[in-house]
Amino acid sequence: MHPYSSSPPISLHHLAFGIASASKSWPKRSHCVRLWWKPQLMRGYVFLERKPPDTGMYNFNTTDFLPPVLVSEDTSRFPYTYKGGLPSAIRVARIVSEIVARNLSDVRWFVFGDDDTVFFPENLAMTLSRYDHNRWYYVGSNSESFEQNSKFSFDMAFGGGGFAISYPLARVLARVFDSCLVRYSHLYGSDSRIFSCLAELGVSLTYEPGFHQVK
Repeated sequence: MHPYSSSPPISLHHLAFGIASASKSWPKRSHCVRLWWKPQLMRGYVFLERKPPDTGMYNFNTTDFLPPVLVSEDTSRFPYTYKGGLPSAIRVARIVSEIVARNLSDVRWFVFGDDDTVFFPENLAMTLSRYDHNRWYYVGSNSESFEQNSKFSFDMAFGGGGFAISYPLARVLARVFDSCLVRYSHLYGSDSRIFSCLAELGVSLTYEPGFHQVK
């Protein structure tokens, strides 16, 4: 079956962005997000582990030209057993569940990235318009580093380059994701947890070269 959609092109309003950040990095990285974020046209959230310090550089209560900030739910109940890794990977992975739980209307794609990921929103919308958003899609790209791919996977979307999950797939993924977090406590990063849970659902990566993870 041909994967491309015959539906009308999607608009930026049909995309919901989940951006992973941290309280220490967000005051500086917010300037990067400001470069591409279009507040009147786009929807999404920045997820932090706690409120950032209120400095002259960034005010937590100021949302002009930036996505609103949400404090992530507590993930301390989930095990993390990768030696030398960062348990914050669980919180970042769970952004998938938390943004779905916001119940935003008229969403066709959930788009995920880091606070230093640079999106070209119109190009992204045009690319995703080629796919039928009513089907299960996991769209992104692997790393441009052979070492990173060989260590983690050649078939996994790396969050630094951004990736997209179609609405119906994200809904199903969110329902089972907490159980996946328990089963995959031995994995290193957030990307690996999402990839592994999608594999359980029988969904493989749809490779799009426009997503770039550079390490």
